[in-house]
Amino acid sequence: MKSHKLLTTAGIGALMFGMTTSAMADNWRYAHEEYEGDVQDVFAVAFKEYVEENSDHSVQIYRFGELGESDDIMEQTQNGILQFVNQSPGFTGSLIPSAQIFFIPYLLPTDMDHVLDFFDESKAINEMFPELYAEQGLELLKMYPEGEMVITTDEPIESVDDFQNKKIRVMTNPLLSETYNAFGATPTPLPWGEVYGGLQTGIIDGQENPIFWIESGGLYEVSPHLTFTGHGWFTTAMMANQDFYEGLSDEDQELVREASGAAYDHTIEHIQGLAEESLNKITEACDNCTVTRLDDEQIAKLKEQAPQVEEKFVEMAGDQGAELLEQFKADLEAVTSDEE
Repeated sequence: MKSHKLLTTAGIGALMFGMTTSAMADNWRYAHEEYEGDVQDVFAVAFKEYVEENSDHSVQIYRFGELGESDDIMEQTQNGILQFVNQSPGFTGSLIPSAQIFFIPYLLPTDMDHVLDFFDESKAINEMFPELYAEQGLELLKMYPEGEMVITTDEPIESVDDFQNKKIRVMTNPLLSETYNAFGATPTPLPWGEVYGGLQTGIIDGQENPIFWIESGGLYEVSPHLTFTGHGWFTTAMMANQDFYEGLSDEDQELVREASGAAYDHTIEHIQGLAEESLNKITEACDNCTVTRLDDEQIAKLKEQAPQVEEKFVEMAGDQGAELLEQFKADLEAVTSDEE
């Protein structure tokens, strides 16, 4: 913990120094939640490259741990220290309860084409969410999927019964806790920086993340049994401090929008096949890892628990959440019915 705090303090000090020395040079500061080369970093680098190739502005990227945890970088963005931030709804849910909708199990399809069509065409994503973020002083620029969620545990999960009393790490997100309660597990909120050690020491029995993050973070080393349940996708959002964005010239606002769009297109291309590639790396590196894909019967049992999570979501998010959920389902129906 001490080393983490020193790193955070040093990082913020460097950031404040950058503010005083480079403000006149239009150096924009952008923080995200992942490591170099991970999906959020791919997006950030593509955004940076577009901005710097098409303007005199520069973009400074801060990766996981350089300025603290997810809550820290959101606070810095809202305070105007950072201009841009990439944060998943798992953490934004404390600010925007409706953002927790992504943690309703089995709401999103597992087919990547349908997921991508949904993010491109959804009224909920492209019209309703920007208004919700604006209420918190944030300009939502892009929401995008990173990958299907996979659960890793200390023992193989072959049936719903195997979830019973398993301590599964969750983000500090009440609805995600409700999901694992519904599955029969014991949800255990824990900051990301403590997850590897928690798995190693048995403080927690498992966790969930997209497969590329399980591979890049080495989670399979201490949590070797991977289970595909098809219950959801990891989604994230890139946004700007709204006062900063609204203070930009029309030309620079257009630049930011175009850079966000270019980064989105590049990132969507990047995630094609990424899960398979990451899983192959894990199985090649880990002799004792197992991979289980729950069958239709077991998944049906988990799906039976989804309505109680939906009810909890509406209870947490109120009428706004109920309206968003209705639109989500309409958008998903439109996407999946096109093929029929």
